[in-house]
Amino acid sequence: MLYRFLQEHRAELIARCRAKVEARAHAGSLARELEHGVSLFLDQLIKTLQVEQGSLPGLSREVSGPSGGGRPNASEIGTSATAHGMELLQNGFTVEELVHDYGDLCQAITDLALANDVPFTMEEFRTLNRCLDNAIANAITEYAYQHDTLQADRQADAYNLRLGQFAHELRNHLGTATLAVMALKTGRVGVASATGAVLDRSLVNLRNLIDRSLAEVRMNSGAILQQELFSLADFIGDVKAAGDLEASVRGCNLLVGEVDAQLAVDGDRDLLFSAMGNLLQNAFKFTRPGGDVRVQAYAAGDRVMIDVGDECGGLPGGDTEAMFAPYAQAGEDRSGLGLGLSISRRSVEANHGRLVARDVPGRGCVFSIDLPRHAIAASQGRVLDTSSA
Repeated sequence: MLYRFLQEHRAELIARCRAKVEARAHAGSLARELEHGVSLFLDQLIKTLQVEQGSLPGLSREVSGPSGGGRPNASEIGTSATAHGMELLQNGFTVEELVHDYGDLCQAITDLALANDVPFTMEEFRTLNRCLDNAIANAITEYAYQHDTLQADRQADAYNLRLGQFAHELRNHLGTATLAVMALKTGRVGVASATGAVLDRSLVNLRNLIDRSLAEVRMNSGAILQQELFSLADFIGDVKAAGDLEASVRGCNLLVGEVDAQLAVDGDRDLLFSAMGNLLQNAFKFTRPGGDVRVQAYAAGDRVMIDVGDECGGLPGGDTEAMFAPYAQAGEDRSGLGLGLSISRRSVEANHGRLVARDVPGRGCVFSIDLPRHAIAASQGRVLDTSSA
């Protein structure tokens, strides 16, 4: 009988499975995997076969469950396989490794039976397949459930963290602006005073925070791009108008070069405008007071390039890619959520472009937006006023 063969060769079967599992198991998790997986399943298979050879074979379903499965905890195999699926996920195993666990035992049983010339009866073979089928199904079901739950928890935690950070930053800027307005209302200070500058700075920060958040919502929601053909010169002119106030608040100089009136971009203007706003905000943040932030937009073959250069002094390690990681922040100024550059890159890439950075040692960084080049009639565009350049 098969169950007697399995009892006699239990240690050898587990050893064969152990050899297979060791080749792919994570360090420190092999013992627990065998304890809750292969070894326990083998014992339950033996028990099922024994019951089926007795006077009440129908009771074997309490051990192995019926053909086609059933409720996960309605049988011993279902309960242990459910725990096994959870165990493997917690130890970092993949669903493929989970299936291999049970396949290893099936292969070990058939190989050893053939080597010892031990035949299976048709009923015994059906029992083996039923036990394997139910164990794998229950383990995978639990694995998937726990995996989805874990992912949902992580996403909820990340969302709550970002929402909390957003609310905290929003409250700080709004609180500062409110105090500045109250001081101005007393009449003791003027709009052109230091208090007025504080109000300007708070309003600029609020605008940047809201613009960045709206761009992130659009990117994460998979919203359809609002594609349009627009003049690059007009676009850069609007970028300059929006950036001038922040440059003044930060004590920097915003220098914008002349733009060819016939150059155009075909894309989502709002997303690209938000990306430029983030790049300028980053440039102003790290440029020394009195320093220059330069914007240049020009054609390079069949591409349009928009460069934003700062005077941060350069990167100590020269690692420009690290700046694009979410929540990455450098320097002593830790204002913001550390998402601006990450959102900017995603916004540019959504418009079939690229956003890269290069380090200029001893001087600063240059962020370059690379987009497909388009043209617009000269009468539709305008040449940017470069009086500040």
